[in-house]
Amino acid sequence: MVFGRLKKNKQDEAAAGPADGQAADAGDAVKADAGTEVVSAAFIRDSGPFDSAEKEALDGYIDLGALRIGAAEGLQLRLEVEEKTKRVIAVTLDLNGSTLQLQAFAAPRTGGIWDDIREQIGRSVGSQGGTVEEKSGTFGTELMAKLPAQLPDGQPGHRVARFVGVDGPRWFLRGVFGGRAAIDANNAAPVEALFRSVVVVRGDHPLPPRELLPLRLPKDAQTTPPPQAPARPDLNPLERGPEITEIR
Repeated sequence: MVFGRLKKNKQDEAAAGPADGQAADAGDAVKADAGTEVVSAAFIRDSGPFDSAEKEALDGYIDLGALRIGAAEGLQLRLEVEEKTKRVIAVTLDLNGSTLQLQAFAAPRTGGIWDDIREQIGRSVGSQGGTVEEKSGTFGTELMAKLPAQLPDGQPGHRVARFVGVDGPRWFLRGVFGGRAAIDANNAAPVEALFRSVVVVRGDHPLPPRELLPLRLPKDAQTTPPPQAPARPDLNPLERGPEITEIR
């Protein structure tokens, strides 16, 4: 297992939209008139992602603090580090030409936050000239975001990012599928299996809703320099504002 570390310049990007690799690179951009289809199925969290209280053993999982990631052949992990504070703010999984960015946040006891987050993502994408479409997908209601991009041949196209969100007990897990997994159901299947296998370790300490749950580099992990980050949209759907005061 190889770990990369990618530095971020500001805390707002902790909750950004498709980070490094999440919106497809220019080489992965698709024609602006191409259709995208996600298999529709009822989502039941009994099959994952899981709360740590729902898992009796975590042997074989990669310990990243608030997240436990199931190991898979060919899987690479990049931990995104906020440059100012040096804290890990996200993890991106790379598997067979697809990516999955994961972030876990504190949430209220009384209800989930995914409905509100989808609206914020839509506004942010729209402000950048992109579009979003709500779909009933593998993990319930999902968002397909498309932002303007130039294809390698110079023709106009778009970059695609598939947003999924799962509300758990006092936590919210957001995933952003990029690359092949964002535009093809067959390529998405193994990455979706990774997402289902994720275990969230919320902890008992009080945190305001939308606060990032702490991540960390695993012990004895090998690290490699991060690749050059492609240009990406600046989406901040989970930025916590001063109006949020509830602590659970």
